[in-house]
Amino acid sequence: MNILDMLTNKDNAAVIGQIARQFGLPEDKAKEAIGALAPSLTRGLQHHTKENIGVDDLIEALNSGKHSKYLDEPERLGKKETVKDGEAILGHILGNKEVSRSVAKDAAAKTGLGSTLMKKMLPVVASIVMAQLGKKVLGGTSGGPATRSSSGGLLTSLLDSDNDGSMIDDVLGMAFKMAFR
Repeated sequence: MNILDMLTNKDNAAVIGQIARQFGLPEDKAKEAIGALAPSLTRGLQHHTKENIGVDDLIEALNSGKHSKYLDEPERLGKKETVKDGEAILGHILGNKEVSRSVAKDAAAKTGLGSTLMKKMLPVVASIVMAQLGKKVLGGTSGGPATRSSSGGLLTSLLDSDNDGSMIDDVLGMAFKMAFR
């Protein structure tokens, strides 16, 4: 199961409900918006972790970030600290605001929701992506801190957007799309 599947499954109904209320959307539209934003974040994580240092940085962020609070306490998603945390996550994953704007614009085109709304939702969705990733990776390491050896295979499966067992083709596909924009 990849990150998007985990984010939008019934276990996260409270999170989806909170996002819907926070942004004034019906729950199905909130789920659709998450579905339009999360793949770009996942591809950004794939790109960031294609080198060992990026994997180490991600594991360190998961170990120290305490992101699971966003899934455990969905009401936190409406707080300024969540947006601030999400903006920092976006800076690491996507690199700059221009890429974030492009992600929001693409998600708006896919959903029919405004790009301004998508821009506001993006940091919150980034926070829950990290929360879900952290919960899965840290939960899979028997409660201890995650390491590259304990979480590498799990990270690959979570970031494998086409479920073929490898995230390499996903990273290469993203690079190809970026090169020919």
